[in-house]
Amino acid sequence: PNRELRWLGHFIIPGLFDGEHIFLIQSLTINRTHFIQREIFRGILVPLFTRQLETNTRQGFAEMNRALKMRSEQSESTEKV
Repeated sequence: PNRELRWLGHFIIPGLFDGEHIFLIQSLTINRTHFIQREIFRGILVPLFTRQLETNTRQGFAEMNRALKMRSEQSESTEKV
């Protein structure tokens, strides 16, 4: 419980271009967490945007993951002081 956040967005109308964004948080040990971010795209327009989704969207997710990791590790180090 309380380890998953997801939402579904639509472009104009459902079925045209839908994106389900998912964040999962898995505790590994007391000091380690595994974060999973993914997006599931569906709809008749998805094939038109496959290349952009594979490059720009994937890059944006990777940048966010790095920033989140850095921020959480900074918070951890300030809590120990």
